[in-house]
Amino acid sequence: MTGAQALVEAMERQGVEVIFGIPGGVVIPLFDELYKSKKIKVILTRHEQGAAHAADGYARVTGKVGVCIATSGPGATNLVTGICNAWMDSVPIVALTGQVNTTLLGRDSFQEADIFGITMPITKHSYLVKTPEMLTRSVAEAFYIAATGRPGPVLIDLPADICAMEYKFKHPEAIELRGYKPTITGHKQQIKKAAKLLQNAKRPLLYVGGGVISAGAHDEVRQLAESMDIPVTNTLMGKGAFPETHDLSLGMLGMHGTWYANKAVCSADVILAVGVRFDDRVTGRIESFAGNARIIHIDVDPAEIAKNVAVEIPIVGNAKSILTELIEEIKPKKHDEWNMALRTWKVEHPLKFKDSDDSIMPEYVVQQIHEITGGEAIVCTEVGQNQMWAAQYYLNKNPRTWLSSGGLGTMGYGFPAAIGAQVGRPDALVIDIAGDGSIQMNIQELATAVQNKLPVKIVILNNGYLGMVRQWQQMFFGRRYASTELGAGNPDFAKVAQAYGAEGYTVMQKKDVAPTLRKAFENKKTCVIDIHVEREQNVLPMVPKGAALDEMITEWED
Repeated sequence: MTGAQALVEAMERQGVEVIFGIPGGVVIPLFDELYKSKKIKVILTRHEQGAAHAADGYARVTGKVGVCIATSGPGATNLVTGICNAWMDSVPIVALTGQVNTTLLGRDSFQEADIFGITMPITKHSYLVKTPEMLTRSVAEAFYIAATGRPGPVLIDLPADICAMEYKFKHPEAIELRGYKPTITGHKQQIKKAAKLLQNAKRPLLYVGGGVISAGAHDEVRQLAESMDIPVTNTLMGKGAFPETHDLSLGMLGMHGTWYANKAVCSADVILAVGVRFDDRVTGRIESFAGNARIIHIDVDPAEIAKNVAVEIPIVGNAKSILTELIEEIKPKKHDEWNMALRTWKVEHPLKFKDSDDSIMPEYVVQQIHEITGGEAIVCTEVGQNQMWAAQYYLNKNPRTWLSSGGLGTMGYGFPAAIGAQVGRPDALVIDIAGDGSIQMNIQELATAVQNKLPVKIVILNNGYLGMVRQWQQMFFGRRYASTELGAGNPDFAKVAQAYGAEGYTVMQKKDVAPTLRKAFENKKTCVIDIHVEREQNVLPMVPKGAALDEMITEWED
């Protein structure tokens, strides 16, 4: 068979059901074979970045490897932001890129770009397929690498002549990669040490991140927390790893985390960190982070252990496997005094905002979304204030129901990710909470959603600004709003939606928020709900850059 036929056959054997992408000259033979496939559906996006984010969203909600495809040159380079986003957030995707003929490589040929070299720092592995025999093995290895250990993106660059050549199909029966042996089982003595430290703790804290969700370890986290009466705080990527409606939940920690979560980190004597990387948005001033605590760190990636914060007991391996063993080592225990203090802090320092009947507060909108959905929807976000308000006020109950760009902070991520999520979970209510700035980064994907009859809901918190940058300008740059006011430059988003064939709603008054949301959520079509919110509302609490977690700004008056 031809290389293109072999590639499709190899992907079918990997269980691929959907690919997001855009065709171009050198990948026409591959798209022709995908057209004939009875097992793989191709979703035509309107921009390659949208394809990468859609594959990312599909992977996050299903736990499968997402797949995207682009042609050579600009098609391939347009995938880079989405690949980097998946790299930073540890999302398993395989990106297929077309390439010029092998005989033209390195000659600055038409639409040639060294995508292999460009993506080396932001992929787990990259392949430039130079022989037909290498093709099917590359596919099998790519899916294996993407999904195992710490998940992440893998790229396969496909020269046009390799896809056209004929050869005898051969698929590898097993994958063995020299030098790539992810550690699954944790060190037993380290687990015993961790159990002893936890058992003797007076103020223990569970700090969980996206690695818990990747490993499917959410049940073990809950079992451990309930058995030992340990409060739980989560990162932005860890939303859903532990029910945020649970009595033991402290919500998100960090720059825009809850007052009581940050205070708990500063007061804990033992912290069990699972599937986290201690990034700067969580730690604040790193020298002051968890100064009273002895830290246990569980992570599948040894490179993350002690990278940012010194830990007393490192345990490398799969979070689910390690937590299962850890639970067997510990005995149930109560921490009444510690949890009473935390409950008091929750009452004294809740998340709050000054509500008003004269304007629509963005926090109120997110609260209404949570109330209407009961926390059962899949929520995606863009990046900025909309993202932080969603993280604070939408309480996730379940894993794989929160999709947000954490590490890279990619504006334009949420909507195409929501498309991928809706494809992966067709029966779910999928909502993208967006800002009027972020949504315009990939608004063209309305065509993708409408064409594929995807009932995604886009709720725009429209404040007429690039909101988070404006907030920093207000607080730290003397209210000099340099290049952040969108204002009159914004389109009528409801009319834009209608132009694409979607439903569009505009909300200007508080009394219309809940009825319009309900109406849109019940609609079976793609819907855009443009809600005009208070223009200069700020995300609080906030830990200023360079400050410690206990140096939070909770009120702001100019």
